[in-house]
Amino acid sequence: MTLIEELKWRGMLQDIIPGTEEQLNKEMTTGYIGFDPTADSLHIGSLVPILLLVHLQKRGHKPIALIGGATGMIGDPSGKSEERNLLTREQLDINVAGIRKQLEKHLDFNESLPNKAELVNNYDWFKDISFIDFLRDAGKHITVNYMMSKDSVKKRFQGDIGISYTEFAYQLMQGYDFYWLYEHKNCKLQMGGSDQWGNITTGTEFIRRKASGEAFAFTCPLITKADGGKFGKTEKGNVWLDAGRTTPYQFYQFWFNASDEDAEKWIRIFTFLAKKNIEDLLKEHGANPGTRQLQKTLAKEVTIFVHGEQGYRDAIETTEKLFSQQHASAESLSIEDLENMEGVVKFDYPKEKINTGIDIISFLAETGTFPSKGEARKMVQNGGVSINREKVNDVTRKINAGHLLHDTYVLIQKGKKNYYLVKAL
Repeated sequence: MTLIEELKWRGMLQDIIPGTEEQLNKEMTTGYIGFDPTADSLHIGSLVPILLLVHLQKRGHKPIALIGGATGMIGDPSGKSEERNLLTREQLDINVAGIRKQLEKHLDFNESLPNKAELVNNYDWFKDISFIDFLRDAGKHITVNYMMSKDSVKKRFQGDIGISYTEFAYQLMQGYDFYWLYEHKNCKLQMGGSDQWGNITTGTEFIRRKASGEAFAFTCPLITKADGGKFGKTEKGNVWLDAGRTTPYQFYQFWFNASDEDAEKWIRIFTFLAKKNIEDLLKEHGANPGTRQLQKTLAKEVTIFVHGEQGYRDAIETTEKLFSQQHASAESLSIEDLENMEGVVKFDYPKEKINTGIDIISFLAETGTFPSKGEARKMVQNGGVSINREKVNDVTRKINAGHLLHDTYVLIQKGKKNYYLVKAL
């Protein structure tokens, strides 16, 4: 399979400019994707663009990861219903450094490679361009009519909030990025999510008009969940690539808990497993879905890609301690096990209240396990709460010193997946 054929099979191709596949088959091609530095870590919504760059390099082409230090100060209106808060220069520098560190884990920057990866920051060329220069050298090549025809701009004009000139100019700045890379890095390809198609094609048009050149592009579909929920979101918020924000255990559990429908789609997109391996895995899963081998494989592959072998082992160790039958008794968990548990929400709680005895409903509400006594009562009555791995159904049950593991801890489970560790002080 060619690169484009493989991306089609994996479900990673949506829009493509005619001639792009021929260009990729003809010669080593430099291609880039932009990353918006709105935080000091990327989240799993950025995994597809990262994977596209990795696929590109694996096929012998040269990847460039562009971090938008300049455009990050502006805000991209694509997919946004309202104006975004602008970031300070200092915060942007922190964010750019964090993203750079993550990208360097996945791309090969070996100087000896003809297709070695590069990282660029568009602030490096925009910082020296005056407003007058930009209007003269860039603005005159793209008409307002052309910019207004883009869906991302149209939707904002038709909405109640509108769009500032600042965000309106984002399209032109991204187009200039492509032109600058075309002129200075011989970059002929831009990739991105399907919501970026308008901005990307502005770049190819800019290159055609200003440099009389030919540039290419393709996009991947935006990832969705079968249940209509937003991909990459959990009850706790974004699933981040930074282990300090989302632990390897929490990261692993996100993928492991994927529905069958999502896992069948995501195993193609988010792993590098060969087509035959995936087809065999899907067949095995169809015959015996209860083993969740598909989800286990998906979670393993993506966790290793992002957090390495050690991160995967840590995630499995925590999973086994929380879920495996060999650890059925909470008493089997050591102080170190309890203190180092990942993916567990931790609370401090007055020890004297436990020593004197407190009803379970008040205990669950006061520790923050539930937002109210009413919700706590309902969950206990429905059998959805366990204390130290023993299910509790009696709403009059008292929590006392006898429940303290190692004279300090109480392990609470809410539902199937949510764990809380109370430390009595």
